[in-house]
Amino acid sequence: MASSSPFLFLILLTISLTIPRTQSTPTFFPRLTTYQSSLRKQDKPSKKPEIPFKTHYFPQLLDHFTFQPQSSKIFYQKYLVNNHYWRQGGPIFVYTGNEGNIEWFAANTGFMLDIAPKFNALLVFIEHRFYGESMPFGKDSYKSAETLGYLNSQQALADFAVLIRSLKKNHSSEASPVVVFGGSYGGMLAAWFRLKYPHMAIGALASSAPILQFDDITPWSSFYDGVTKDYKDASLNCYEVIKGSWQELEALSAQKEGLAELSKNFRTCKNLQSMYSVRNWLWEAFVYTAMVNYPTEANFMMPLPAYPVHEMCKIIDGISPGATKLSKAFAAASLYYNYSRSEKCFNVENGTDAHGLHGWGWQACTEMVMPMICSNESMFPPSSYDYKEFAENCWTKYGVTPCPHWITTEYGGHRIEQVLKRSGGNIIFSNGMQDPWSRGGVLKNISATITALVTEKGAHHVDFRSATKEDPEWLVQQRRQEVEIIQKWIDEYYRDIKQER
Repeated sequence: MASSSPFLFLILLTISLTIPRTQSTPTFFPRLTTYQSSLRKQDKPSKKPEIPFKTHYFPQLLDHFTFQPQSSKIFYQKYLVNNHYWRQGGPIFVYTGNEGNIEWFAANTGFMLDIAPKFNALLVFIEHRFYGESMPFGKDSYKSAETLGYLNSQQALADFAVLIRSLKKNHSSEASPVVVFGGSYGGMLAAWFRLKYPHMAIGALASSAPILQFDDITPWSSFYDGVTKDYKDASLNCYEVIKGSWQELEALSAQKEGLAELSKNFRTCKNLQSMYSVRNWLWEAFVYTAMVNYPTEANFMMPLPAYPVHEMCKIIDGISPGATKLSKAFAAASLYYNYSRSEKCFNVENGTDAHGLHGWGWQACTEMVMPMICSNESMFPPSSYDYKEFAENCWTKYGVTPCPHWITTEYGGHRIEQVLKRSGGNIIFSNGMQDPWSRGGVLKNISATITALVTEKGAHHVDFRSATKEDPEWLVQQRRQEVEIIQKWIDEYYRDIKQER
């Protein structure tokens, strides 16, 4: 991974995405913090990045909310610590882990390392239960609904609280203020942690956190409308080519030798068994490129140039008008999968899960239900949301029925301005409008202490990436604002502590 940061924030952060589905096409799930390799050389997990953290394991309770014998079971939760800049009594900055290996997020959240010296902060990255090495039942953790039933956001937040409390005690620093950070799904967790455990954290920085992507708070078409806008803003021709490519794909696949022709044209490593794998391969490239349309080169999802959406559209606009829309779309998608130009073929049908994200399907089928559709104006084929069909698929796969309204019941979301301005405080919601997830985020200030930092050119938790000399001024300013707000929280905390004495 590059020296940047994640998400943030995921991604993902997938969050549910029971992605659009038409009668003739299969469901595709984009994650908030998702990663699916389609390159042959990445069939094996890449070498772990070198990051300046020490690895620890915390004996964590399996179940924080019942008192049955099974609830006393212990599993070892992984967390990473950097105390290089910390001074006794100084603040503790905690990253609330997403749906994947915690090293991935630590390697991609350089912002926290960048600001640690200024605050003399202790840095802690906590891995989310059922991801990475934090598997309560080892290799059997995903065996059935009986074991997976302990995978949910409420248990994860309780894990963070218990671990933070223990960490402060063991470091003889129980008076140290805690600030939680998270991007994408991790950003949602950071915001919810501040709301659920205000006595544990004095503030939260939630980057690219679509906490309003549930129920009917945000229009169901908003995510794909956001993706579409990115490409349309880059080039109207680019948008029209991609929009028209799906029909050409359907027509070609219906021909007798259509799959063989697709295998040849898309340089697949193996002969295709279904045109839907090509559809998802293209879809994934366009969606994730929009999410990570960063202003500098990055290696978060895949190695990509600065402003990759513009680069994709330049490819499409530069191809002869006589070429098919599908061939142009393939050429653009190849930028996402093969920017290094080192691949001879593409593993279109069998991507790998190099970052341990496979538990998200369970979460999407239980509490993280985010309906998504494509409108007629979208660059993707129009689709509708069928909850009954979605629920049937979840029952077939996991033996569970989704709880579509649980997140808003547990954490709120409706009328968030009226609710949080009276009951919340010290939260930064940062969003970039080129990130399609921003449509489900908090985009306006709620109160004097619940702030929305919105950038027109920002992408998925771009503010969490490591600072570089190439960063545009708007990004430098955004990070500066975040630091100033966090400094204010900490100063007020120490001032209050001093007065109590």
